[in-house]
Amino acid sequence: MEGTAAVVGAGANGLTAAALLAVAGMRVTVYEQADTPGGAARSSAVLGEGTVTDLGAAAHPFGVNSPAFHALGLEDRGLEWIHPRYPMAHPLPGLESAILHRDAEETARGLGADGPAWLRVHAPVTRHPREALENVLGPLVRVPPHPLTMVEFGLRAAWPAALLARAAFRGGHARALFAGSSAHSTLPLTQPFTAAFGTIFGGLGHTTGWPVAKGGTQRITDALAAVVLENGGTIRTGTKVTDLRELPAADAVLLDLTPRQLLALEGTGLPDRYRRHLQRWRYGCGVYKVDYLLDGPVPWSDPRTGGAGTVHVGGTFEELLEAERLVNRGRIPERPFVMVSQQSAADPSRAPAGRQVLWAYAHVPNGSREPMGGRIDAQIERFAPGFRDRIIGRVETSPTELEAWNPNLVGGDIGGGSLAGLQQVFRPAPTLKPYNTGAPGVYVCSSSTPPGGGVHGMAGHNAARAVLRDLRRAR
Repeated sequence: MEGTAAVVGAGANGLTAAALLAVAGMRVTVYEQADTPGGAARSSAVLGEGTVTDLGAAAHPFGVNSPAFHALGLEDRGLEWIHPRYPMAHPLPGLESAILHRDAEETARGLGADGPAWLRVHAPVTRHPREALENVLGPLVRVPPHPLTMVEFGLRAAWPAALLARAAFRGGHARALFAGSSAHSTLPLTQPFTAAFGTIFGGLGHTTGWPVAKGGTQRITDALAAVVLENGGTIRTGTKVTDLRELPAADAVLLDLTPRQLLALEGTGLPDRYRRHLQRWRYGCGVYKVDYLLDGPVPWSDPRTGGAGTVHVGGTFEELLEAERLVNRGRIPERPFVMVSQQSAADPSRAPAGRQVLWAYAHVPNGSREPMGGRIDAQIERFAPGFRDRIIGRVETSPTELEAWNPNLVGGDIGGGSLAGLQQVFRPAPTLKPYNTGAPGVYVCSSSTPPGGGVHGMAGHNAARAVLRDLRRAR
């Protein structure tokens, strides 16, 4: 395909769009205001020499399954996925942890009487993981590529996670395990469709896992950038674009930006109706991040927890529900939901011998300025006595600092906008063409478009396909 394209923003979606267009034969230039590409998919040695810390995204159940990443051949360009012993664990006070195994039957055995119900709830994804993922990694308002799988999944997905957990399970282990995965929605778990997250994350854990990228999430970015450059594209870092009219003329401009940045950008020619929808866009909860350097493994009360790549530290089902309810009402819970990633447990290259890099964040109200490091420490210590004594280095990053590092993380929102209400279905405006802005030749490809947040590149992939389709029709 002849033609030129400009991509503003070199996050995973922007780079994926650029790579696909470059492979298709277009001359592509990517503009990134940071000194390095990657957006929230970057890694660095912020904890000292010999360490690798994921500055944003850490575990990648969607990335390992991404149709976009597979099509671009990222694993042929140095990307390697490493799986921990267990995809996920959920510690419980005074009890053994609930463990999500790669094998669904083994997970069910660990849940006792709730095992058969667990298998039934996750069956659509466990049986057809790639079909289920292809259904959800695109606009929801469309004919899904696998309709029967989508119907079966939808019968679970439409429920509020709290209601489905109470209806399907009797024990605290199964309820907490499901609620922890559902909390990735960053919504109150009493909201409809939050069960979709519990079902998809659990089902993927049973099958294709929750791996990390060997050497850091940066390796995903490096592989995407390699595809762009190998196919004649250009990546210009340290270049802040404030007015599209200052860029060389292009057949298509793709914006890896959320609505707030879109509205601030000059020269877009956005129609008034589209602009009004962007002005009403709502951002979701933020996160407060802490990266730790430890002098050894986390001393979890249940040692099996140390073999999990991701640990949901939220306590009981009831505690987790209350924490997420408070955050979504703008309040700080005393015991927040904390997401922990133990990348170096799966990938020893992340830290010097005998030490461990630990990645963690807590859900907080958007833009919160409340220091959370102490509460995050306390939540982990609660299930790992002696944890504080293992800390030899730490870096805390507040929601406002996350936004300063990456402007797309507005108020610490890592998903590009709330999934509440119609924003889960229509992103970023109510249209059947979510990647088209209505301005000729101008497209949006950020996590504010379907399928939303996560390092999978599918928003960029889908936007690039829209560009190619429109150019073919125009010619």
